[in-house]
Amino acid sequence: MGEACNGREAIESARAHQPDLIIADISMPQLNGLDAIPRLLRAAPNARVVILSMHDEEGLIQRALQAGASAFVLKSDAEPSLLTALDRVLKGNKFVSPSVTRIVLNGLPGEKNNHRGAGNCGLLTEREQEVVQLLAEGYSNKQVANQLMISVRTAENHRARLSKKLGVGSLSGLIRYAIRNHIISP
Repeated sequence: MGEACNGREAIESARAHQPDLIIADISMPQLNGLDAIPRLLRAAPNARVVILSMHDEEGLIQRALQAGASAFVLKSDAEPSLLTALDRVLKGNKFVSPSVTRIVLNGLPGEKNNHRGAGNCGLLTEREQEVVQLLAEGYSNKQVANQLMISVRTAENHRARLSKKLGVGSLSGLIRYAIRNHIISP
């Protein structure tokens, strides 16, 4: 059994402990849950990932499931749904809490209240999303370089390319992008 304070620690803990089950949130510092899912599954190939989150945007739910999560449970549904989700996932099934089902069904063509989330996050590479998250969390270029084990110059190049790719000219623009696309929480 392991516990982690951020996405990077979660991956290291998964690698060290090889769990059958991982419960993660979308909002985690240093590496958010959406970006961590595929890495968690590479670190612990036999694990199943359950997302337990307050975020109920359809795009985020779909991204989590597409990234490899076996279940998505809203924190507001945790009491009635979490044990059921864990049981089903450990038996090899998928699970989404009832509120999540309603959100996804509302997003189908022709349905009311078409929710959107996740913005244009798909245009960034995995590494670029990491850099955006770390910069938005207040890390300097040097700290980003240390966290990602790259040179400071490479971190600076990533930041410059991100600014151009996203059409933002400042750190505050990168932060707004990260919040809008749920890379970090406000």
